[in-house]
Amino acid sequence: MADPSSYRPKPGQIPDSPGVYRFRDEYRRVIYVGKAKSLRQRLSSYFQDLANLHPRTRSMVTTAASVEWTVVNTEVEALQLEYTWIKEFDPRFNVKYRDDKSYPYLAVTLNEEYPRVRVMRGAKKKGVRYFGPYGQAWAIRETVDLLLRVFPVRTCSAGVFKRSAQIGRPCLLGYIGKCSAPCVGRVSAEEHRELAEEFCDFMAGRTGAYIRRLEKSMQEAAEEMEYERAARLRDDIDALRRAMEKSAVVLADATDADLIALAEDELEAAVQIFHVRGGRVRGQRGWVTDKVENVDTAALVEHALQQLYGEESGDAVPKEVLVPALPEPVEPIQQWLTERRGSNVSLRVPQRGDKKDLMATVQRNAQQALVLHKTKRASDLTTRSRALEEIAQALGLDSVPLRIECFDISHLQGDDVVASMVVFEDGLARKSEYRRFQIKTFEGQDDVRAMHEVIGRRFRRYLQEKQQTGEWEEETPAGEDAGESLSGPADEPVATGPTDEEGRPKRFAYPPQLVVVDGGQPQVAAAQRALSELGIDDVSVCGLAKRLEEVWLPDEDDPVVLPRSSEGLYLLQRVRDEAHRFAIAYQRNKRGKRLRSGPLDSVPGLGESRRQALLKHFGSVKRLRAARVEDICEVPGIGRKTAETIAAALAGATPAAPAVNTATGEIIEDDGAAPAALSSERGLER
Repeated sequence: MADPSSYRPKPGQIPDSPGVYRFRDEYRRVIYVGKAKSLRQRLSSYFQDLANLHPRTRSMVTTAASVEWTVVNTEVEALQLEYTWIKEFDPRFNVKYRDDKSYPYLAVTLNEEYPRVRVMRGAKKKGVRYFGPYGQAWAIRETVDLLLRVFPVRTCSAGVFKRSAQIGRPCLLGYIGKCSAPCVGRVSAEEHRELAEEFCDFMAGRTGAYIRRLEKSMQEAAEEMEYERAARLRDDIDALRRAMEKSAVVLADATDADLIALAEDELEAAVQIFHVRGGRVRGQRGWVTDKVENVDTAALVEHALQQLYGEESGDAVPKEVLVPALPEPVEPIQQWLTERRGSNVSLRVPQRGDKKDLMATVQRNAQQALVLHKTKRASDLTTRSRALEEIAQALGLDSVPLRIECFDISHLQGDDVVASMVVFEDGLARKSEYRRFQIKTFEGQDDVRAMHEVIGRRFRRYLQEKQQTGEWEEETPAGEDAGESLSGPADEPVATGPTDEEGRPKRFAYPPQLVVVDGGQPQVAAAQRALSELGIDDVSVCGLAKRLEEVWLPDEDDPVVLPRSSEGLYLLQRVRDEAHRFAIAYQRNKRGKRLRSGPLDSVPGLGESRRQALLKHFGSVKRLRAARVEDICEVPGIGRKTAETIAAALAGATPAAPAVNTATGEIIEDDGAAPAALSSERGLER
């Protein structure tokens, strides 16, 4: 635990101006980001008697090892910079709202020549019009099914659209009148785009004028005794009204607004948002967060606004935002919302009427979401805590292993030997920390030697990064070059990790409390030997053998046998199985690339199109290898120089062994049969 006085800035060093500040821990990770109208007053409040600080604030300042700040011109700039840094550094002591699921949107791809109506999730794309979010994808499909009768916009994928255009025949929706079939030219691109824009207008809430126009057309058709057209228009009006009934009117004045409500206790807070467009509820979403910092309702509202509108612009930010409490001061956040929309945004607390009643409904939803979350999480947290405690007790650890790393080796009869590293923190998988390795120092099947290499490389990188931050002053272990790339170009991902000065998580910066290896006593001994050679004695090691699910410890002749009903054993099995899955996936991908490669892949300047042209002309690599340079020149796009290069490359390549049909024993003469053997190799994988 750090003493805040050890890194407290000197008197007069902190400027009395708006800005954003960052607290960092001993590993230079950013653990908290905040903004202030006066940096001097705000930062001084952290460096007082610890007994006077809130417990969460006290935990943060004692975890931190340094503080730094950036001066800005206005509070709006401070708000934007704070949001950017929270997204970038993911500080552990900041309130962060996270979706418990990816909410689906109804999207119209206006960026395509023939716009398509579809369900979309994830990041929003430029040129696509979004409506929602919706609670369930089926709700979107029900609405679209009703509206396609009136607005027959394309809903098919690019492949189906292209296929229909090729054969000159539309899909089923085109035959039953729920698609205008632009693929076969029933309507032009301009007419289809008008249909898509009318669909968007209706979804945006401009419904009354369109229904009145249809009613007038229906009456005119009836007066002219065009009863079939009148009946069709009548059914269209009914379909539109049924679609409108799915989102009842909640605000009579056709208001566009977002309503945000909060339910909180001492430890957690839940936020619910209702998106109202044209007076109707068009979408709903919610988040739950841990209150890791000392914040009141107004501060939670500010964080929610940043999360909700930080990536939005234009009409995605409504004219009116209703909240349970206003941030203090309210002017910067209101100005920030106005800049994101491009016009004035009203941020206020509803006091009376329909808006206050609707806010009460949103508040009840938030309260129910918090109760449901607590019910689910209580069981989950209890189970994970019990599992970690059982592991600590069984292995004789000083504390529960909050970070567990598991390693596994995978190969196919000694070929394409790879390894995986998976990370579990607090009993949950942390997939962003997963790593993959290629075995470099030897070839062949030797799991023990491979495990020693991988553990050594992982922890040499950890020591190297400690040296870079000045936390490790000892000399480099004998036999290692300090300038060597410890992961090497074959480790994946190959991108260089962020630097400590930026405060972002690095590739191998944080040590685990427990290393788990997939295997028994030999693999455990190899992992322990690798750690001992590096002088690391504060990381525990164990192995989980598949045969009897026994837990092996270094220098122990007998395994530790956990009860079959043990939560600790179940967690170790999940960690081991995840490492095995990750390693197998990498090994298969690596082997597949090798099997798909051929002698033509190594010819410089020969692209995919010309390779396909060569194979199409000659039929196989075997016939191409036997061809003369003059014959190769007959292929379109192949000049004499390229033909000579191809002939030389094929002459130097070793011909592949004949493939064998495992079902009949027949020798397959052609060269292209190697990938077919993949299915029979699956049983030989380790």
